[in-house]
Amino acid sequence: MNLIEEFNEYRSQMNEKILAEDNKVIKRIFNLDTNAYAEGSVDIKSKEMIGLACSMVLRCDDCVKYHLGKCHEVGLTKEQIFEVFSIATLIGGTIVIPHLRRAAEYWETLENQ
Repeated sequence: MNLIEEFNEYRSQMNEKILAEDNKVIKRIFNLDTNAYAEGSVDIKSKEMIGLACSMVLRCDDCVKYHLGKCHEVGLTKEQIFEVFSIATLIGGTIVIPHLRRAAEYWETLENQ
């Protein structure tokens, strides 16, 4: 199984288990997350780029992978992704660099699948 399949399968499996517990607060948070990235006054591509940059600054590798996958799905280019990487690294500082490395590797995997 490749890096992308492994991440998506694990994420999906655990989300199902978590949501099966029927916790109202958790379900509402998941719903807010889904709705925040829906088409609105700000287009989906922009929202995914924002999500990616914020995830990098917060140093959440799972979030970075998720948003990279979505960015790939909506047709962002490598050049656009690296501009987001540059902004996130500028804002987050050098501590973001290890996450930048993993993000670049994941993007490369997405492009080559």
